[in-house]
Formats: sequence, structure tokens, C-alpha cells
Amino acid sequence: MRGWILPMLLALCGSAVAAGLISANNGGAATAVLLLFLVLAGVNSPLVFPRSVSAPEAQRRSAVDGRPVVYWRPGCTYCMRLRIRLGRSARRLHWVDIWRDPAGAAVVRAANDGNETVPTVVVAGRPHTNPDPEWVRDRISSSP
Repeated sequence: MRGWILPMLLALCGSAVAAGLISANNGGAATAVLLLFLVLAGVNSPLVFPRSVSAPEAQRRSAVDGRPVVYWRPGCTYCMRLRIRLGRSARRLHWVDIWRDPAGAAVVRAANDGNETVPTVVVAGRPHTNPDPEWVRDRISSSP
């Protein structure tokens, strides 16, 4: 549920601003503002990320196929940057939302001195905190 707080706030704020503009007889600006806020809400929602799995399931899948595991959380700009820069190849990774999976949050805290710093990408059992998206893309192409 926490992952939806920012998108909902953006949608509500956009609606409030648009309502104010409509009451001032400025329908065109109201439409533009509402669309802008809705796009921002969509980009910050969990919907732009591939479906999350649990940490144990991601680790099991990674052991089988050798693909990296990405620990992330909604609203994280660095996670968003990684997701956007990876493009379609992001679907080849195993994504774990640490706000939905306590085991995933524990993995991230263990890798980052008790902090929930994301994105944390685990490749071949080694965690890498906030890696360069190009580096992650290279790991995807080198996995089977």
C-alpha cells in the first residue's frame, strides 16, 4: 500500500489544481495540468516495474537461470532510473519490492550496513548498491 501513496497524492493534487483552473474558466490549462499530474503519478507507481516476486523465489530463479535480482521500492528515483535505462531488458531480471517482502528488505539491509538502500542488484550472490544501468545491462547479456 505504501507504494501507492505518492501516485495517489499526485493524482489528488492534480485534480485539485485542475478544479481550481476550471472554476477560473481555464479548461485548457486544467486539462494539461491534470494530464501532467496523472503521467507523474503513473511513472511513480509500481505499475512501471515488472511484476515483483518474493526474495526466496527470486533467489531460486536466479540460481537456476543466472539472471540478477533487483531489490527496489516504489517512489525511488534511482530505481526508476535503472528501470527506464534498462528498457525492455528489465523484464529479464528478477524484481523484489522490499516494501512488500520483508525477506527482501532484510537482504538489502544485510548488504548495506542496516540501510534499505535501493536499488540493490545481486549478481552471482554479490550485492551491488545503485549500480550503473549499463553495468547491469552487461550482466543481463552475459547471463544465459
